[in-house]
Amino acid sequence: MCPEEHWQKVIDGGLKIVTMGGHGTLTDGLNKRENHDRIEGEINANLQKAAKWGIPALIVFSGNRNDLPDSAGIEHTAEGLKRVSTAAEQAGVTLVLELLNSKVDHPDYQCDHTTWGVDVCKLVDSPRVKLLYDIYHMQIMEGDVISSIHSNIQHIGHFHTAGVPGRHELDENQELYYPAIMRAIQATGYDGYVGQEFTPKGDPLTGLEQAFKVCDV
Repeated sequence: MCPEEHWQKVIDGGLKIVTMGGHGTLTDGLNKRENHDRIEGEINANLQKAAKWGIPALIVFSGNRNDLPDSAGIEHTAEGLKRVSTAAEQAGVTLVLELLNSKVDHPDYQCDHTTWGVDVCKLVDSPRVKLLYDIYHMQIMEGDVISSIHSNIQHIGHFHTAGVPGRHELDENQELYYPAIMRAIQATGYDGYVGQEFTPKGDPLTGLEQAFKVCDV
């Protein structure tokens, strides 16, 4: 994932753009019905871009709770995604609802547990609406990463990584054992991409090379 002005450089370099943002706001998202018209327009425009550039997934967000009950947030988010699910199916692009932690990085974010996101996917009932399972965020919120992935893989369309705590490299200074997690993902038959979304403490290329080796199972 990178800024649009660099997309042609990515393609020219023989790489693939894997994801892009589906709409413009993380905190003010799909769980508010008054946002649906705006977000539908943004997602439809980005679906066209994604189809043109061969980008397989758009990232979408629930938004913050703002005291909205979970049941209502799930219902509203599913309603918003239903409005664009047919267009996503026609474009061959998956809308991935990102799971984020509300404990450290994104206070009050509503889609902060796997079950919340799965309930949304079940309501929408589209092969092109799934979850972005961020391993870093879900370790902070609920742990039990490998079991959760196995139980919910049919609803997962993409993965993100980072070390816990700190969101840094996938090294021995953090608590997640990524080789086992990657083998568990592989065992499910998942054939998509895993996005490295950590902030390196050291040289970025060294950190990326190390992460690639850890995840190359």
